[in-house]
Amino acid sequence: MARNIQRRDVLKGAGLAGIAGLAGCVGGLGGGGGGSREIKYGVLMPVTGDLSSVGQPIRDGATLPGKQLNNNDDFGTTIDFQVEDTATSPQTGINAANTLVNAGYPGVCGPASSGVNIQVSNQVFIPNEVVGCSPSSTSPSVTTLEDDGYIFRTAPSDALQGQVMAQVGTSSIGASSAATLYVNNDYGQLLSQSFADAFKNEGGSVQKQVAFEKEQSSYSSKLRQALTDSPDLLVVIGYPASGVQLFKDYYADFAGDGSEEQILVTDGLQDPAMQQKIGNPMNNVTGTAPQPSGPAADAFANLYEDEYGRAPGIFNAHAYDASATLILANAAGGENTGSVVRDNMQAVANPGGMEVTASNLAEGVQAAMDGDDVQYAGASSAVDYDDNGDMKAVTYSVWKFAPDSDSGIEVTDTINFSA
Repeated sequence: MARNIQRRDVLKGAGLAGIAGLAGCVGGLGGGGGGSREIKYGVLMPVTGDLSSVGQPIRDGATLPGKQLNNNDDFGTTIDFQVEDTATSPQTGINAANTLVNAGYPGVCGPASSGVNIQVSNQVFIPNEVVGCSPSSTSPSVTTLEDDGYIFRTAPSDALQGQVMAQVGTSSIGASSAATLYVNNDYGQLLSQSFADAFKNEGGSVQKQVAFEKEQSSYSSKLRQALTDSPDLLVVIGYPASGVQLFKDYYADFAGDGSEEQILVTDGLQDPAMQQKIGNPMNNVTGTAPQPSGPAADAFANLYEDEYGRAPGIFNAHAYDASATLILANAAGGENTGSVVRDNMQAVANPGGMEVTASNLAEGVQAAMDGDDVQYAGASSAVDYDDNGDMKAVTYSVWKFAPDSDSGIEVTDTINFSA
């Protein structure tokens, strides 16, 4: 079942309350009318740290366009890509971003988490005039960065996801009261507040919003604080490494009598391995997450599975799209210069020109190099950038853990947003 929500109305009221140094620089020379040249892009992902279990597959989605083009014997341009590890840490991310900037990469796919992305954008990308395009940084704060047009993302804003969560909590789960447990960073704080505002607008009450730090040895006291008033719904916003410990504590200390609360989690916890790590089927857990729904979703999924031997997961398609548009913008501009890439991001992605997808990416890059108009039709969405560098239309999934399925995740509903 698919449902539609107008993004314009949501944003109007939302407000804002290790594999490092991996290079992929192989490929032939030659080229058509656009000449022979090297196209460079960086990848900045959490290969280690709290987000590593999902960060590594996102990295694989980000490097796939480079591998795909370099393995195409008919493609005459070299794609030089380099991966750096943020370790899910702002300071490590800043250092890794500087490594990419100093190596001359004019555009970077990443970072993944909002807490890292905002710091890296403000301290590295924007002052050095390098384009950042995150596949998974969802904080509403990204929209309002003073970025001179250098910061983009293929992931949707949590101003939208808060609305989705509230709708699921009230309509699907039937909750009238809720509490939130959120990771203490920009992503967690703003998504918790976005949900709380939307849940109240739906007629519910939010009893507590409780922050927690990443990767602690116990979360029992935080759980006790959030569950004190017996809410109908517990919302958990965090990352897999912390989530495993948090849910172990929950099922050990708070769910022994079989009267588990309904729990709603977000995209950061969509790790198919969590059930096995926790040792519980997690039947009382529902999730929301951006859902790949672009014209090239199937083509991308086939490419990803052929390359890595597994189905793509959360934000993998968004990473492919971020890298693909960075490559196309570079090809259209003809230079490994951040300002040139920035000035061509909308031009190569938004409507008008030859349609380029995951299936004909090499032809699309060559066309862009030859000066032809191209329109990238993505795997995660249509990938139309607005003036803030955000997506104009996105889809969310409602999901459950499903250990017997190939992906470990079962989508039970979809919700569409359009500008």
